[in-house]
Amino acid sequence: MEILLQQTINGLVLGSMYALIALGYTMVYGVINLINFAHGDVLMVGALTSWSVIGLMQDATPGAPGWLVLLGAMLIACVVCGTLNFVIEKVAYRPLRNSPRLAPLITAIGMSLLLQTLAQIIWKPNYKPYPTLLPSEPIAFGGAVITPTQILILALTAICLAALMWLVNRTRLGRAMRATAENPRVAALMGVKPDTVISATFIIGAVLAAIAGVMYAANYGTVQHSMGFLPGLKAFTAAVFGGIGNLGGAVLGGILLGLIESIGAGYIGPLTGGVLGSHYADIFAFVVLIVVLTLRPSGLLGERVADRA
Repeated sequence: MEILLQQTINGLVLGSMYALIALGYTMVYGVINLINFAHGDVLMVGALTSWSVIGLMQDATPGAPGWLVLLGAMLIACVVCGTLNFVIEKVAYRPLRNSPRLAPLITAIGMSLLLQTLAQIIWKPNYKPYPTLLPSEPIAFGGAVITPTQILILALTAICLAALMWLVNRTRLGRAMRATAENPRVAALMGVKPDTVISATFIIGAVLAAIAGVMYAANYGTVQHSMGFLPGLKAFTAAVFGGIGNLGGAVLGGILLGLIESIGAGYIGPLTGGVLGSHYADIFAFVVLIVVLTLRPSGLLGERVADRA
């Protein structure tokens, strides 16, 4: 039972990180029906940017509190990633908006490889230890432990989801996003600027990826140029699992995927003599993707998408 409780906590933390990344996927898809496969690499840029900023801040202000250094690095990473995604959308995706769907998909894969290569040139390909800025003493309860960093990840996911739901459902920008997602031509006739709305959506998605990247690096304690590929792929799986285009579905899919992966690796693994242990944890995510696409392609909370004129 202690193993199950600990793996449940680990799964909730892992799923929360997947959910943060999946929210960015699902926002972009919900507005322009584009799978931005470079999203995981934007996460990587955010993590590496925060690593560089933390080093500079620690050299400039050695006595600064760790939480303040982490907050400053996260804010700068959000600005860098938002700017990067704005440029990517304008340069790589906007010219292909009316092209067949295969063209922007291939462009997204190419952009992912380009970002990894640039990061490898700028930050070098070696693994880098991420500084421990928050208290590392675990909090024990019921035979399981959780760290302050993991608590922060859970809290940030809840805050980001609440903020996005408010933004989409209660603000003028949110109404413009929903109108653009329904029919960009009609939305333009009603005074909405689709290009501006789409750029804002990419920026918001990049901010979420930057937050996820910083927390991912803080939780696992290492960064490098290819760190965003697998979390990005699993977050896409989570978005499809929950119902891509649905904010609540992205969070539900991420948390369920994290629980399935963590419990599968830590609890089912010993029962199978290690055959399905932690080294095969990735199997569970993609088995879930295959099953969901086979039985319920729209996802758990998927909605019918209106046909565009």
